[in-house]
Amino acid sequence: MAAPFLLSDLYIYPVKSLGGIRLTEAHIEPRGLRHDRRWLIVDEKNRFMTQRQTAAMAHLKVSPAYNGFLLSHQQRPELLPLYVPFAATPEKTLFVTIWDDMVFAWRAKPECDEWLSEALGQPCKLVYMSDMVRRDVEPERNPEGQLVSFADGYPFLLIGQESLADLNARLATPVGMERFRPNLVFSGGEPFAEDGWEQFTIGDATFRAVRGCGRCVLTTIDPATAQKSPQGEPLRTLAGYRTEDSKVLFGQNVTGPGRGTLRVGDQVHIIIRKNQ
Repeated sequence: MAAPFLLSDLYIYPVKSLGGIRLTEAHIEPRGLRHDRRWLIVDEKNRFMTQRQTAAMAHLKVSPAYNGFLLSHQQRPELLPLYVPFAATPEKTLFVTIWDDMVFAWRAKPECDEWLSEALGQPCKLVYMSDMVRRDVEPERNPEGQLVSFADGYPFLLIGQESLADLNARLATPVGMERFRPNLVFSGGEPFAEDGWEQFTIGDATFRAVRGCGRCVLTTIDPATAQKSPQGEPLRTLAGYRTEDSKVLFGQNVTGPGRGTLRVGDQVHIIIRKNQ
């Protein structure tokens, strides 16, 4: 009898494109896991910033704190860690742009903007997505009217441990799962088993795998050094066997039930497979 699929890791990323926090239990909300990508760093034009253009963001580490998190700079100890609460207050607001969407956001405290501007060497602001904001998953793939936070396009990203193992077996220097920034990691099955899932449950919560996740240059940035791989790895190797419609795919973009609780060790059951 085949071993069951198990939820092996849970991650949230409080600030888009910064480091994650590993959890043993997480609550599901309409936009994904609670506290996931509700904060965003924007530039002087109020446009979102990511490691794609600003690799130095990889130097900023996120660690849990009471009712919030700490930001620290791994190469500048003179910058004292900055405490950020999980939620902001609507004292100051502005409109920000993320991809093709313009959304309403709440400003962080001025000291947050000052700290980040110093840490990244350019003027920037920290903003928060409140529960009043509606940002939809791409409409043509979203019959349920699902919402998303400041994540690229979907509330959850799912990756199998065996998929990473398959990739690492092809690389001269293995990479960690943090390169791919998943929320949900499972063990069991064959490499890329998740490609064939359409509907599945984790514990009591039901999810839908919508489409493969197209990967970008961010995966080539070493989170320990903020340096891009001169060989373009692991993207280069992935492109050799995971390219479809000009996109390099790794992991599945997923929508969820809007409420519930997940725990590491929960069983994963496949309800409907694609092309069934």
